[in-house]
Amino acid sequence: MFIDRLIEKIKSKNNPSVIGLDPRPEFIPMHIRKKAYAEYGENLLGAARSMAIFNKKIIDAVWDIVPAVKLQLACYEAFGIEGLKAYSETVEYARKKGLVVIADAKRNDIGSTAEAYSKAYLGKVTIEGNSLSGGFDADAVTVNPYLGFDGIKPFIDDCKKYDKGIFILVKTSNKSSGQIQDLILKDGRRLYEEIARLVDQWGEELTGTFGYSSVCAVVGATYPAQAEILRKIMKRAYILVPGYGAQGGTANDAACSFCPDGLGAVVNASRSIMCAWKSNLWSDRFDEFSFNEAARAEAIRMRDDINLAVKRRFSGS
Repeated sequence: MFIDRLIEKIKSKNNPSVIGLDPRPEFIPMHIRKKAYAEYGENLLGAARSMAIFNKKIIDAVWDIVPAVKLQLACYEAFGIEGLKAYSETVEYARKKGLVVIADAKRNDIGSTAEAYSKAYLGKVTIEGNSLSGGFDADAVTVNPYLGFDGIKPFIDDCKKYDKGIFILVKTSNKSSGQIQDLILKDGRRLYEEIARLVDQWGEELTGTFGYSSVCAVVGATYPAQAEILRKIMKRAYILVPGYGAQGGTANDAACSFCPDGLGAVVNASRSIMCAWKSNLWSDRFDEFSFNEAARAEAIRMRDDINLAVKRRFSGS
């Protein structure tokens, strides 16, 4: 089951974090870009090749200390077919290194379209009688719940069939999320609370050996008070926590999504890892030629920061 695999990785590496591989040209060191442009041209192909090279070097630097990576599809789609090839290449490379791969695609629709999205990321397609993994195959995908269960069921069905997972948006980390997610219902609850209730309900049949479900949730670190409420509602949902680091969320904020067993959540960082070599914390020790070493140093610092915050939260110290 997906959630058991993820938790086993987290426990074995003592690291409840996910590295976001969301490359933009300005994040990639110039020497990598120049080499790719010289070989492929200053075009979509050259940019996409630099992304793939950059991603692999980050993975090489952190694969032994982190359990998972998350790829934001928009960063690859922006570069067309060549960008999607870089995505696919990165997924394959991460898997060879034993990492769990989360596709941050925020997909959804209804009926056959939802089924097609699910096949693309979680399931299989049939070609002349042969069953093949979808073109964007990952271990889990992020899903938007705002079309109701019609849009969620195809993903849950494929989770059951292929041991995959989904992370459903509940309370996102962006500033304007409250325009919709904080709307007050007739009974006085917030909309995000009802979404959380549904997530917990939808995940009941996919509960694994650790007591958590492969139907997971997304709750931003930038809303710790809401995270505390949501953690109580979603007894079995593992929570993906974006917003740590560059978006302003702290380890103490992220700890609000964890459970007393030290499990229950996994925290994502993207820019603070990819661009660690440019940060005030690491720029005096690393440069663009050692960006991968800076990424590793920041990944270790992040791991220790989160583990300490979770320990303090539940030990009372």
